[in-house]
Amino acid sequence: MATKKKLLQAAAGSAGGAGALDITDVFSTYLYTGTGAARSINNGIDLADEGGLVWIKTRSATAGHSLQDTERGAGNMLSSNGTWANSSRPDTLTGFDSNGFSLGADTVGYVNYSSSYTYASWSFRKAPKFFDVVTYTGDGVDGRTVSHNLGSVPGLIIVKCTSATGNWWTYHRSLGENKYVLLNSTQAQGNTGFMWSATAPTSTEFTLGDYNEVNGSGKTFVAYLFAHNDADGEFGPDSDQDIIKCGSYVGDGTGLQEIDLGFEPQWLMFKRSNSSSSWAVFDSMRGMGAGVGDPYLLADSNIAEALDANYIEPTPNGFKSAFNDSGDTWIYMAIRRGPLAPPEDATEVFGMDTYGSTTPRPPALKSGFPVDFAFVKHYSDNWMVGSRLTQGKRLYFTTAAQHTSSSEAFDFQDGWVNDTYVDSRIIGYAWKRAPGYFDVVCWDTENTSNRRLEHSLTVIPEMAWVKSRDYVDGWYVYHKDVGSSGFLSLNENDDNTVTSALWPSPSATEFGIRENAIWNTGTAMIGCFFATLDGISKVGSFTGNGSSQTINCGFTSGSRFILIKRTDANGDWVVFDSLRGIGSGNSPYLLLNDNQNSNANYDIVDPDSSGFIINQETSKNLNVNGGNYIFYAIA
Repeated sequence: MATKKKLLQAAAGSAGGAGALDITDVFSTYLYTGTGAARSINNGIDLADEGGLVWIKTRSATAGHSLQDTERGAGNMLSSNGTWANSSRPDTLTGFDSNGFSLGADTVGYVNYSSSYTYASWSFRKAPKFFDVVTYTGDGVDGRTVSHNLGSVPGLIIVKCTSATGNWWTYHRSLGENKYVLLNSTQAQGNTGFMWSATAPTSTEFTLGDYNEVNGSGKTFVAYLFAHNDADGEFGPDSDQDIIKCGSYVGDGTGLQEIDLGFEPQWLMFKRSNSSSSWAVFDSMRGMGAGVGDPYLLADSNIAEALDANYIEPTPNGFKSAFNDSGDTWIYMAIRRGPLAPPEDATEVFGMDTYGSTTPRPPALKSGFPVDFAFVKHYSDNWMVGSRLTQGKRLYFTTAAQHTSSSEAFDFQDGWVNDTYVDSRIIGYAWKRAPGYFDVVCWDTENTSNRRLEHSLTVIPEMAWVKSRDYVDGWYVYHKDVGSSGFLSLNENDDNTVTSALWPSPSATEFGIRENAIWNTGTAMIGCFFATLDGISKVGSFTGNGSSQTINCGFTSGSRFILIKRTDANGDWVVFDSLRGIGSGNSPYLLLNDNQNSNANYDIVDPDSSGFIINQETSKNLNVNGGNYIFYAIA
């Protein structure tokens, strides 16, 4: 698959466009723990061939930012929190690789000091309509132009002198060519155009004045250029999606103001421009959720990561911001959450593990990918449920209780739960959000009769799990084969409950919910949306035949996860998985609606390459002749 993808990108690149690039090809937030020894960070970004910027900041300690780019070469470091010139640090970043970057035995703490230091890295790959890096030598002449290959008018330009001390002079499209801000400073915007010679940048060049710190004669400079897509992005499977926005808004003082980007962001950098304010950097890997504290770093400071109030709430089409003092102007840069293309293998988006079975730990539960939604069964305890959007809070399947505080961290590249405890009786299941497969959305109810809730699934949801986060109420389940006027309860074994169009007309972009039938205004909610994706997942139903039957899911190597529920009579939510075993004979099962231990007393399911075989088991009311059943399976 990787070879085919690169060939497609190469063909598109030769045609002069961004081509079939995904966000995951050009940007990565990668979290890691220091080792103090040489190592490689594999984040999937081709910096060796394409070029770009790696920006690293320690999360756990006071240490400066490290910005290193392919134009100046590995080991040449600048710090956005200082004015100093290029620093030669060969023990920091040692190479730009075809799938990430390499680090040395850092002796100071910038990029890889020791196991007591944790780090966030942000990699920006050169790509038309996303990002470019250029270097130049100043000539001291007003009106000097510098060419670039961004292929669009830049939304943000950052210029730094590399041969002498100097500020990080920053142009933002919302401020225009007669103003500037400083990346290394909290000060308000400067109201002068001599930095940019009072000339707006174009799709091929930007203009400089004769000021010494941006164009001093004989001095060397680096410029980082970020695009602004405005319905002209060239990303995704059809090369028509926007992935980066540079915008602004004026605070209205009403709490959380909603900003429309046209996509959900995974990375945000903010600055108040009309008065003093730090540059705050947020990303979804470290945590950027709904109704929870948001970890942030400051581009203009060397301080460690801080966790504060609910500053930012991502939405399917943008974000809600608590940076909203009345009359203040805020500028930002936002990068879209990916991927844009459906997964090609189920292991990319679904994983399961027993507690602490794989080293290194943490995370205690491995997945092989960053986890967006997960639940874990603690032998005879309740099912505990968490999500990246609600990190720090926990729900339960077996109770209608509201969320409680939780320590199940999601800030890992390959799993979740910040623990070193080992217990093979504890099993966890993990999902990654991806088009056509699975999505998670958080929102506050408006108590409307026909709420149109936006989602990013890109196809019509075939199953949804909906739960109040701050109100005692159960899990409401929509399933396409139950219909819009019925619902099931994930925390109960009851049959289908018929109501009046609780789920009106779901679509590929919206999910209909009749909120005034159930929830009060302002109730905080979470919704999980599932779909059938060929060869990956299957949302379906069958009629029991009283013996044994094969359920064809369109798979080639059988099912790794199976969830079955009877809908026309009482029946449990029964879970089978290949980790505990799906074989010919008795297979272990768990019940989402019960806290009982894993049970292997019955031969309920058997393996089949196309999906699974279901046998009649009257004690669990499964495959009973004439019974109606829904299921969800993952390859």
